[in-house]
Amino acid sequence: MTIRSDIEIAQSTPMKNIVEVARTAGIPDQYVELYGNYKAKIDYGILNDLKDAENGKLILVTAITPTPAGEGKTTTTVGLADGLRKIGKKSMVALREPSLGPVFGVKGGAAGGGYAQVVPMEDINLHFTGDMHAIGAANNLLAAMIDNHIYQGNALGIDPTQITWHRCVDMNDRQLRFVVNGLNGHSNGVPREDSFDITVASEVMAILCLARDLEDLKQRLGKIIIGYSYDNRPVTAGDLKAAGAMAALLKDALKPNLVQTLEHTPAFVHGGPFANIAHGCNSVIATRTALKLADYVVTEAGFGADLGAEKFFDIKCRLAGLKPDAVVIVATVRALKHHGGADKADLGKENIEALEKGLPNLLRHVENITGVYHLPAVVAINRFPADTEAELGLIERKCRELGVNVALSEVWGKGGEGGVELAKEVVRLCDEPNDFEYCYSLESTIEEKIEAIAKKIYRAGSVDILPAARKQMKKLQKLGFGNLPICMAKTQYSFSDDASLLGAPEGFKLTVRNLKVSSGAGFIVALTGEIMTMLGLPKVPAAETIDVDPTGKITGLF
Repeated sequence: MTIRSDIEIAQSTPMKNIVEVARTAGIPDQYVELYGNYKAKIDYGILNDLKDAENGKLILVTAITPTPAGEGKTTTTVGLADGLRKIGKKSMVALREPSLGPVFGVKGGAAGGGYAQVVPMEDINLHFTGDMHAIGAANNLLAAMIDNHIYQGNALGIDPTQITWHRCVDMNDRQLRFVVNGLNGHSNGVPREDSFDITVASEVMAILCLARDLEDLKQRLGKIIIGYSYDNRPVTAGDLKAAGAMAALLKDALKPNLVQTLEHTPAFVHGGPFANIAHGCNSVIATRTALKLADYVVTEAGFGADLGAEKFFDIKCRLAGLKPDAVVIVATVRALKHHGGADKADLGKENIEALEKGLPNLLRHVENITGVYHLPAVVAINRFPADTEAELGLIERKCRELGVNVALSEVWGKGGEGGVELAKEVVRLCDEPNDFEYCYSLESTIEEKIEAIAKKIYRAGSVDILPAARKQMKKLQKLGFGNLPICMAKTQYSFSDDASLLGAPEGFKLTVRNLKVSSGAGFIVALTGEIMTMLGLPKVPAAETIDVDPTGKITGLF
């Protein structure tokens, strides 16, 4: 039997006109701004009309610590929303937009997989509606205005050695991590060291995700600290009079993008990934709009629960006043065996011993959701044909010991029908009361907040704040930023800051090497380990297999 690729499945499934999908969601035609037949932006004015409508239930889909074996978080998110429709519930999906860097570097298909996808898959993975380009343009406009200000006399006294604002590009390109610009004479600017981030790591991305409306967006942009003056005074985008023009570039990008699943469930795909720097969730505007339109909103956060879910709760929910109703933790037998030390080539073979060794990774994520955040949870096992009853039974027993049910998810092969079991459990959990709380209080010191995340969520034994980070911490506290939440930048491949430590390490030392404030977004980024904001392409980039034929049909985008 030939197994079709994700893109082949997506291309062979008929789509409905996006106007029809919008009507299904209850969106009046006057708020629908068409981008062709199958994509639309929804004017944020709809929130004013819906402000008195009751919110639906908010369901977060997160996952175990990522592995090369894959977990299927987005696939499960889409399939669950379709499954909720199958049992008669009005549901919507709220997802993040893919970034071109990972698409061309690692893989495409950042829109789900199999028969649980959002479509048009090629558009979503590539140019889509231009949001990423608008973010990059706004980011680089600010960079240009910084250097122009210095060139034109530097009335603000900006110290070129203390500029913290970086240029960005939506591509993984290690050549741009460190650059020197302004060379070859006075007419070309003032020479200085500079660097590029990938667009999704830009503070502009975080601001777009967290802004309540256009005015809030503009205010946040004005608060961006671009660097410091010679007398160590913070200089903002507002000081450079850049906020208005940046907001003008972003006014359409702020509007949520409406698409559909393969089963025509309405889906917002809006805002950025990168749960290390930007916060890794879809936009607040998209989530809030979906909650007003649907009875059940299924959303996700980047990477594993220690990164994406933690930021979803402690940053997004806190800043936006959201309260989750249930959490789905996605795992695969294959990934858990990888955490238990099994070789990638052997993950399709029954291995109870490796599974037992890897299970603590899942169980710790479960304990964090139920014990730290006090939210009801279900474990969704994204089933593979090679999974045995003995392996599945072991996972179910261990989860039940923690008071959490397990639901088999077969959405990759069956679409919404394969998510019915999971959907029923999610509905049950949403009807339960919960005592949601955050991991830390904003009144705690910066150091206390970092330690709370490190010890409660990661299970670190201690936190080592290096001298450079400690110096920055004192500076941020003095400047009045001590009450902001923390955005931890840590490898996604381990609970620790060492990517090689699989499973559920504990008692380790977490090293914080630097701190920086994203004052417009409203959080402090704590950089741990060797985390990077500009990745490089792998030895064999996914781009090598992507092609387009004379008719415009794209292939190789998995």
